[in-house]
Amino acid sequence: MAPTLNIPDTEKPRVVIIGGGFGGVSIAKGLVNRKDFQIVLLDRQNYHTFQPLLYQVSTSSLEPESIAYPLRKIVKKGKNTFFRMAEVASIDTDKKAIFTNIGNINYDYLVIATGARTNFFGNKVIQQNAMRMKSVPQALKLRSLMLENLEQAVITPNPELRKELLNFVIVGAGPTGVELAGGLAELRAHVLPRDYPDMDFLEMKIHIIESADRILPPMSPKASKNAEKFLKKLDVEIHLNTMVTNYDNHLVETNTDLKLKAATFVWSAGVTGAPIQGISKDVLVERANRYKVNEFNQINGFNNIFAIGDIALMKTDDYERGHPMVAQPAIQQGKHLAKNLLALHKGGKMKPFKYFDKGSMATIGRNKAVVDINKLRFGGFFAWFIWMFIHLIFLVGFRNKIITLFNWLYNYINFDKASRLIITPYKAKEYKDVV
Repeated sequence: MAPTLNIPDTEKPRVVIIGGGFGGVSIAKGLVNRKDFQIVLLDRQNYHTFQPLLYQVSTSSLEPESIAYPLRKIVKKGKNTFFRMAEVASIDTDKKAIFTNIGNINYDYLVIATGARTNFFGNKVIQQNAMRMKSVPQALKLRSLMLENLEQAVITPNPELRKELLNFVIVGAGPTGVELAGGLAELRAHVLPRDYPDMDFLEMKIHIIESADRILPPMSPKASKNAEKFLKKLDVEIHLNTMVTNYDNHLVETNTDLKLKAATFVWSAGVTGAPIQGISKDVLVERANRYKVNEFNQINGFNNIFAIGDIALMKTDDYERGHPMVAQPAIQQGKHLAKNLLALHKGGKMKPFKYFDKGSMATIGRNKAVVDINKLRFGGFFAWFIWMFIHLIFLVGFRNKIITLFNWLYNYINFDKASRLIITPYKAKEYKDVV
């Protein structure tokens, strides 16, 4: 079958990369200047998203262009590299064919780096009604919803409706939930009272609900304790050992006596892999929706199909459930696989992947963060500085780094958020999930 994505025929082995997240960008960078392969990068968006800072788009600290980077700029340096904005529908592993919404293409090597989507654990009602924050469109919808609720709250004469509009509920106290709660709390403390001088912000409540017995469960107990202390200083209400069972008509129901009426409800309680149709379900870990891979990131049963990042589950002695679904494993696996493909092409042997854990971190607002690096534990201003430095380093693009740094400095000096704009009004009936 001839390729139909307007990709030229080639005698070189063709490497097709599905997904422009951390893993896909990492391997593309590793191969882009090589003449050994033809590289084709596919993604449904034409940009890479720096997901750790999505919450800052939602809370008006940054505009989307600060954390998004054109994928074409990543591949443009290579003469044998191509990008196509396409949504992959399925794969035929026998014919080595990929079927997309804009055409079909063959591959010699296939790298699946499709990442993860929000996990609702089978709760269809919550999935239909909750906001999520895995993409730029979702972050912008959340920002619009929160600002629209504030605009409505300032004019309503009904105290019960105003309370509902000023209730913000975040489900899941991992880094995403904790950082979003901290960002909202800083807005409430320093910014919104100046925007809405005729509204009493003692009525604005921020709730974070976690089913575990502590916040930031993946991090150290010390980090959890410090983060909880920081959140309580910001007057965030924390509900532990509590599982949300339903959210409908703005009513949050749980497995305890806790019930809340909230117009803003954000689900950040988990993620699940985003597999592609066509690869046998026998190689999927069903609960996690991740492909089983060996130490070379080859999907079990295939020599020429690889999976990296969140979609890959590589069991090791240190990671019996696979590597954590965060950026670093994807980045490291992408770099490593690029070297392995070059070795394989030259007749050499591939080297097994070994993950280097660079630590975990989360910020809870100005001068407040927690960092775990090996056995070292940091909290407060120094941890916050480390968090900022690391995130700036890993942002893709020099322009993005400069814009983000400028915004952070401006926000820090002026206690202000520059992006409190409702560009596209949110309407629940028009909301569709973007993964």
